[in-house]
Amino acid sequence: MNERLERYDEIGNWDFSDINCTCEYENNWDMYEEIKKYSNEKSLILDLGTGGGEKVLSNMPKNVGLVIGTDLSPKMIETANENLKKHPEINAKFAVMDNLKIEFPDGIFDIVSARHTIINAKEIYRVLNENGVLIVRGVDKYDSWDLKELFGGGQCFNDEIPIGKQDFEDIQKAGFKNVELIEIKANEYYKTKEDLLALLLKVPILDEFSMKIRNEEILNKKIDLFEEYVSKNTTPKGILLKRVYYGIIAKK
Repeated sequence: MNERLERYDEIGNWDFSDINCTCEYENNWDMYEEIKKYSNEKSLILDLGTGGGEKVLSNMPKNVGLVIGTDLSPKMIETANENLKKHPEINAKFAVMDNLKIEFPDGIFDIVSARHTIINAKEIYRVLNENGVLIVRGVDKYDSWDLKELFGGGQCFNDEIPIGKQDFEDIQKAGFKNVELIEIKANEYYKTKEDLLALLLKVPILDEFSMKIRNEEILNKKIDLFEEYVSKNTTPKGILLKRVYYGIIAKK
C-alpha cells in the first residue's frame, strides 16, 4: 500500500453526522447546484475522490443517467456501496481508482466533479466529451488560517502557490476554456470543543491531530494550543472556525 493510501486510510471515519456544527456561508456558490445546471436525464457523471459516497448520494441530481464515484481507498468504496443500499433512487456505481490515473476511455463523461481531492486536469480533459464540464470544490491554503497560525503549520500551510490557484492554472494549461475560479468563505460554529476536536481527528487541517493522534507526547504538547484557540474563538453561536474553500467551473 503506497504512502498516500496509508495516510488516507489512517484518517479513518469520514462520517461527520455526529459533529454538532452550524455553517454560515458568505456567498451561495454550491457545487451540486452547479452540477444540476449542466446535467440532464442522460448525463454520465464521474465523481472523483467520492469517499464513502455520503455527499454524492445526498446531493447529486436524482434524474441523471449514471453517477460513477471513485476513490483511492477500498475501505471508502466499501462504505460507499453500503450507503448506496440506502438510496435506491440514485443510479450510481462506485469503484476503486486513483484520481491521477483515470481508468476510463476518452470523451465519455458529460461532467466530472471533484470535491476536496487532488486532480489531474489533463486526464479529466481526456475523459470529458466535447461539451463536457469540470466542477471542482477544494480547500484553500487559507482555510482555518487562525488555527494553523497558532499551531505554526497545517494543511497547505507552507505552499508557495495556493492549491486553488494551482488547480486553476493547471486546468487552463490542460486546454479548458472559460475557466472560472470562485472564492468560498464560511463561518463554522462548533457547539462544544469536543465537536471541534472531532473534526480535527477526521480531517488533515492539523496533522498533529489527524495523523499523529496515537502519539500521546505530541498530542499533549498541542492540546494547550487547542484550548487557547477555543478560549479565543468561543462566541454566542459556538466555537468559530473560519473556512476558506474555492470553486472552479471549466468547460472543454
